[in-house]
Amino acid sequence: MIKVVLFDLDGTLLNRHASLIRFINAQYEKFYQYFSHISIDKYRTRFVELDDRGYIWKDQVYKQLIEEFEIKGVKCENLLEDYIQNFHHFCEPFPNLFEMLHKLKQKSYKLGLITNGKESFQMKNVNALGLESHFQLILISEKEGLSKPNPILFQRALTFFNVLAGEAVYIGDHPENDYHGAKNAGLKVIWKEDTYWKDFHAEFLVEDLLEIPSIIEQFSS
Repeated sequence: MIKVVLFDLDGTLLNRHASLIRFINAQYEKFYQYFSHISIDKYRTRFVELDDRGYIWKDQVYKQLIEEFEIKGVKCENLLEDYIQNFHHFCEPFPNLFEMLHKLKQKSYKLGLITNGKESFQMKNVNALGLESHFQLILISEKEGLSKPNPILFQRALTFFNVLAGEAVYIGDHPENDYHGAKNAGLKVIWKEDTYWKDFHAEFLVEDLLEIPSIIEQFSS
């Protein structure tokens, strides 16, 4: 019987791609005097490529952008600081996020969050989405000193909730960090489908967050 539902953040609850596009557009306008020789489309496209779905930290992204586009008058550090301080203002959730969480709470499931990333940055995003009060546990890789797919991170959540691996389900979008990481720790896993991973197939997957409660009921029946 499932007692605990654990989630990834980026790409699962937070529509990171949409949020990043919103931020890039705003930052381009904010620093337009330094970017005016570059079209917004070209700048945005290259930023997204270098960002590599969030797996490249932005100091490297901005350094490369400044070199490639010969940006003058603004430093990498200035752009990075703007990203760190302001990205959360552009955070956008996936549709039906709060309705899904409400349904899970109605069923008395305990809820937790396990995400890779820098603690202060990720907590700003969690708070921007209004999520902190929904979770009894939030584990962030920087604070924990290890990251997904390390099974120890998932096991820490099981210990906190005092449940067996088979009594918990994890929902995430990354095939290795989320799906296989949680599965290797013994948890039930639901993949938040992402068309970027064209060759990945999962036994249980969802396109819409509202599909999650019914799949969890299947695990519990």
